[in-house]
Amino acid sequence: MLIAPQTFRRLCRAHALLSAGDAPPRAVRDVARQVGISPFHFIRLFAALFGATPHQLRKRVRLERAQELLACGRPVTRVCMELGLSSVGSFSSAFKDQVGESPLLYQRRTRTLVQVPDGLVRPAQACGCLSLMAHLPSWP
Repeated sequence: MLIAPQTFRRLCRAHALLSAGDAPPRAVRDVARQVGISPFHFIRLFAALFGATPHQLRKRVRLERAQELLACGRPVTRVCMELGLSSVGSFSSAFKDQVGESPLLYQRRTRTLVQVPDGLVRPAQACGCLSLMAHLPSWP
């Protein structure tokens, strides 16, 4: 399927809008209107270009954000609420489907990859996974 350059730019703009991770997320029909494409045509073109529907992209972006928050030690319930989801059970099921393990197991596994020495990270700083990068040992 050939896509005109102007339509390609509109779809890329829509991709950026949907990837922004806003809470609450933008409705697909609103994004379609914002980029000037009818909703049905927008979904069809978007899926053809990016290999996923707008809804699938938005879901993937949310779950990637959840992985970041869980790796930083945030509780599963808090991550669920920060992502604008109302059901921890639905969040856990979707997370397990995409990642292959429950949010709690994922968090336990990723938190053991980097040990935080006592007193190194103050609570007001960014999450430990970012601040510890400066303290990683150099490789030969």
